[in-house]
This record gives sequence, C-alpha cells and structure tokens, in this order.
Amino acid sequence: MAKPTQKELILKYLHDFGSITSWQAYIDLGITQTASRIYELKQQGYIFKKERVEKTNRYGKRCFFDKYMLVGNINEVLGT
Repeated sequence: MAKPTQKELILKYLHDFGSITSWQAYIDLGITQTASRIYELKQQGYIFKKERVEKTNRYGKRCFFDKYMLVGNINEVLGT
C-alpha cells in the first residue's frame, strides 16, 4: 500500500476533525509546510475557509496563526 501524501493526510485530518492549523499539522502529522500544501490543494480545486486565530504564548505575547476548514471541491460544485 502506498504511503499517503501530505495533502492526503491533511484532507483526512480535515475530514476527521473539521479544521487544521500549522501547529496541529506539525504535531499530529509531521507536516511543516501546511500553507504550501493548502495552496497546492487549492490549485487542485479544493475550497477552504481561513480563520485568523489569536493565542497568547508562554511568554505572554500575542501570536496569530491561520486555521483552515475545508468547504468543498470546485469539481463537486460544478458537477464534474
């Protein structure tokens, strides 16, 4: 059986959990370039909603990151 690609892992994670951040992708999947994989999936027709999330780090500083949610696939929308 072929090893799943990073894009396939991200899609499965989105299916299982509804959203993904770069931190979750790194910790849970070992993927360090989440935004690049999301970009590639967009090029393949996947549609994402992106939400800017704010957290406070361990040093009390605000930090921001993106949370991605899969909306659908353009091919499903167009019926192709």
